[in-house]
Amino acid sequence: MSYKIILDSCGELPPQYKVDERFEIVPLGIEVGDYQIMDDENFDQKEFLAKVAACPTCPKSSCPSPESYMEACRCGANHVYIVTLSSKLSGSYNSAVLGKNLYHEKYGEKDIYVCDSQSASCGETQIAFRAMEMEEEGRPFEEIVKELEKFRDGLKTFFVLDNLETLRKNGRLSGVKALVATTLSVKPLMEGQQGAIVQRGQAIGIKKGLAKMADTLVKEASDTEGKKLMITHCNCPDRAALVRDAILKEIKVKDVLIMDTAGISSMYANDGGVIVTL
Repeated sequence: MSYKIILDSCGELPPQYKVDERFEIVPLGIEVGDYQIMDDENFDQKEFLAKVAACPTCPKSSCPSPESYMEACRCGANHVYIVTLSSKLSGSYNSAVLGKNLYHEKYGEKDIYVCDSQSASCGETQIAFRAMEMEEEGRPFEEIVKELEKFRDGLKTFFVLDNLETLRKNGRLSGVKALVATTLSVKPLMEGQQGAIVQRGQAIGIKKGLAKMADTLVKEASDTEGKKLMITHCNCPDRAALVRDAILKEIKVKDVLIMDTAGISSMYANDGGVIVTL
């Protein structure tokens, strides 16, 4: 049985998978003042971060249309998996569900599963890669769907951002927390819980914040030897490496993947942010 895995562009993929026919990324739109782009292969992170820094207003995103998801499902694959960023952060999931329904109305039946990752960035990547692993093992579609939901619910997602302005302006954090963090160099440790963003702790300075994130993940993760550690960073590979090394000093994992953020993740993580999932 053939399969296809579709992610919205908040999910990152290593370069070799971006040209893999089993994968497709459906782009979101990004707007920074008068600057409008699609979060696709032409995304220029350096240019984008410069425009965000210079723009007094908050960057905005627009989710893919249902039609774009429908068209992505038009392929020779028997099984299609769509992984979106959290439905509490974007309309991408709802759009994907509508796209699935449009496909069935227009083209007939096909096994299509739309997964609300309840995460973002490498959290989406984790789910996509788990779907790939189970498909390669030859598991039935229904079994894969059930296992993906269990996998998603057990996934740990933490992040530390150097700049909270985008989250604050988008209403994802209280203004007081963002103001205190900016003023006192306090770096909150944030976690994705059932798709929402909650604060789990804080530290003074980015290095202590990253160390706290690594320590919290180590303490709370379980059965790590069979899991992949995935880290995404926004223009700060050295910080990602620090987090990786701190985690691997304490636990063993199956594999490690470090990626730079694409457009939507860069918009939220902002310059210097690090996201870790296990």
